[in-house]
Amino acid sequence: MLKQIEITVEYFRQYRQKLGFSNQADVKNFFGAKDITPTVDFNYIDLLNKRLYEIVGRLNEVVVDEIKINNLNSFRKQNIDRVFDIMKKGNILPKLNNQRRRPEQVYFSWIQGYIISNYFSKAISIIFGVDVSAISLIGDDDLRNIKTFKRTAKADLEITLDKKEKVIIEMQSGFTGTNDIKQHKVIEAKKIFNETGKRTLAIHFDLYNGQVAFIKLDEIEDGSVNWITRQQMEGQTVFNIDQNYFVWKITEKPIKYKDIKFD
Repeated sequence: MLKQIEITVEYFRQYRQKLGFSNQADVKNFFGAKDITPTVDFNYIDLLNKRLYEIVGRLNEVVVDEIKINNLNSFRKQNIDRVFDIMKKGNILPKLNNQRRRPEQVYFSWIQGYIISNYFSKAISIIFGVDVSAISLIGDDDLRNIKTFKRTAKADLEITLDKKEKVIIEMQSGFTGTNDIKQHKVIEAKKIFNETGKRTLAIHFDLYNGQVAFIKLDEIEDGSVNWITRQQMEGQTVFNIDQNYFVWKITEKPIKYKDIKFD
């Protein structure tokens, strides 16, 4: 029979001190190697940036003239090269580790959405009848700080319509043919409407199929059949965008907001 010995909390503390740690979190980080920052593979990112160049180029070949980027080289340098340089100098890239993905992949996923939002700014100006100069997305300062970067990765727009009604625009982009809206986006939209009366409109660009959906987030019903659990997103509850919400083909002229029938 084993001899019983007393193992106390004080023993645990002394043991960790002998290992060289005075903080329990440091012990966990040490054994899990959480304190080691992964090295960013900049050769990989260079290839990803070249793919972003290609994505923008192919999009520009299929959209109508009204929303084409006239100086494609300038757009790429401004929205890919410049943004990457800011993030690299700010040491943002090694800290992009959400969902246990490689920082290069997190970067690529984020900047895809950023680029698409900027690319379709001409289309947004036509849809809402506002000047393109009035549409602003993420500022340089938001790209330099990891805290503000994480909060502003998908920037909202606020557009004032003819009747002085202000609409918040949530820009989304999808590249796989699976088109969802995260539940917290809907919750936040309803909160904003209840507090300010402002509507939130999601504009979802399905680049895989070449179509765009318009959804009033604050009007989504809690009991809608479109609410599903997406297992590949760690069981998150999402609003699956029904095909009926897609009303604009990317290869055609942008639809006007006033002509969209939401009912």
